[in-house]
Amino acid sequence: MSSLDLALIGNGRIGALIDATATVVWGCFPQFDGDPTFCALVNDDTGDGAGAGRWSIELVDGVRSEQQYLLNTAVLVTTLFDRAGGAVEIIDCMPRFMQFGRLFQPMTLLRRIRRVSGTPRVIVRLRPACAYGKAVPAMTLGSHHVRYVGPQFTLRLTTDASLTAIVEERPFFVEDATTLILGADEAMRADLRELGRQYVEATIDYWREWVRGLAIPFEWQDAVIRAAITLKLNAFDDTGAIVAAMTTSIPETTTHSGRNWDYRYCWLRDAYFVVNALNRLGATGTMESYLRYLVGIAAGASDGPIQPVYAINGSAALVERIEPALRGYRGIGPVRIGNDAYRQTQHDVYGSAVLAAAHVFFDQRLTQRGDVALLDRLEPLGRRAVALHDQPDSGIWERRSTSRVHTFSSVMCWAACDRLSRIARHLALPERAAAWRDHAERIRAFVLARCWSDRLGSFVGSVEGAELDASLLLLAELNFVEPEDPRFVATVDAIERHLKRGDFIFRYVERDDFGEPENAFVVCTFWLVNALAAIGRRDQAREIFDQVLNCRNRHGLLAEHLDPVTREPWGNFVQTYSMVGLIAAAIRLSMPWDDAF
Repeated sequence: MSSLDLALIGNGRIGALIDATATVVWGCFPQFDGDPTFCALVNDDTGDGAGAGRWSIELVDGVRSEQQYLLNTAVLVTTLFDRAGGAVEIIDCMPRFMQFGRLFQPMTLLRRIRRVSGTPRVIVRLRPACAYGKAVPAMTLGSHHVRYVGPQFTLRLTTDASLTAIVEERPFFVEDATTLILGADEAMRADLRELGRQYVEATIDYWREWVRGLAIPFEWQDAVIRAAITLKLNAFDDTGAIVAAMTTSIPETTTHSGRNWDYRYCWLRDAYFVVNALNRLGATGTMESYLRYLVGIAAGASDGPIQPVYAINGSAALVERIEPALRGYRGIGPVRIGNDAYRQTQHDVYGSAVLAAAHVFFDQRLTQRGDVALLDRLEPLGRRAVALHDQPDSGIWERRSTSRVHTFSSVMCWAACDRLSRIARHLALPERAAAWRDHAERIRAFVLARCWSDRLGSFVGSVEGAELDASLLLLAELNFVEPEDPRFVATVDAIERHLKRGDFIFRYVERDDFGEPENAFVVCTFWLVNALAAIGRRDQAREIFDQVLNCRNRHGLLAEHLDPVTREPWGNFVQTYSMVGLIAAAIRLSMPWDDAF
């Protein structure tokens, strides 16, 4: 049975998920949102094309496996053991390093098999799929390669192993080391073994140097480093877009609820949280790249609305469809491609965009600094925020059939105006700063008057509403209220009472378009941790934080949801929101470095 006990590898162009036996079960080509060449995670092995969509390296008479990332890298090592004492080591790597003054990140998955002991034999089963699981590519052979010809692109496997053994899936002895490189249909005019070694070593060096530049907290260093690398892997360097997750349609629950979504796109809200987390760790490059992507979107919108989500190339249309050939994770369909959330109005997006861009006006580490020209591009977003702050939308949780004036959306509209005022003041533009301050104060007064419930004694999820929403835990984080404000403290208490199940927080508990929510949304529990710490309940915050850390898989990764009873992960994987929450909570809770020695 499929599980999310998976490792993520990638290089900022493509990514793949690999299970404990070194089988590639998910990976899209030629980029994050492309055709899933490896789609076994959302399919099974029955029907036409049985077994397509995976790449396994099976040890004959294998009995167990061990797996781990190489320290502070995105390079994965799996060791397989057979019953006779033989063992092989498999290194999985997507090359990423500087070469000729540029970042080298080819559409390439490199696998190296090395004999560790005994006389091990392996079977390589490379079974790509195409057309979203509906077909398998045609196969042609060359002198040292196999070409997999699909309707949209061709992949080439170059190897020093026997092509007969590869094509016919016959076992062969691993005498010393075997290299397999799957990538673009391009000839490799180099010694393959040496090339593979260089690629792996250069990629290891790249990641370790990148990690050395992180400003990490003293406590939970391993967890934060793995989370930071994971966020970096979800950034599409060519455009600067940041995807919410590598996968599509991992269901949120065990039931056939229909909560299966495609997350391989850039939500402006999620991306803000990602760049904010990486910036706090000192990884500023991702933020600068994302800003270019964001400014391009804002320029295209002019004074019109912007969407909550875009394709990684900046395209606006993400028309949603169901792919029937893919049966779903554990058979729980449907499998969706595209996401109709792009059609929704989500007014918090204006605040997300301005908050992300605000960094470049104040962070002196950045090579590209914010100026009046950039402020001119951002102000139309602020004008939209002013116009829409009291209008209904689909909200942060993307309700498909319910529209309300959501508190979080109004607060994010306030945040857009508040930050624009600060930016204008920083640029010595007092009249513009005062105008945006007036807008911010008017929106703030609206929220305080209309989004507080005397009956519940807390802020509520929507204007004049009676429901609670976990996004209210962010009010202090956004500086809308002070942490010690009695209204915020009361709201934290109310959310604990009403939205907490076991150790975890639900985003909401009321019935929605698909029924009542069944699992906890991981990042909401991290929001509770931050809120508790902010109001002085650090011991409780640390206890809850430890509980969530214990729910990570063996590689330190988190999905979107957790079953509050079994603690099993559900939802798309790896979820950037969840990893961002981990980083933010660790930074807030950790003891200072000065107090550690």
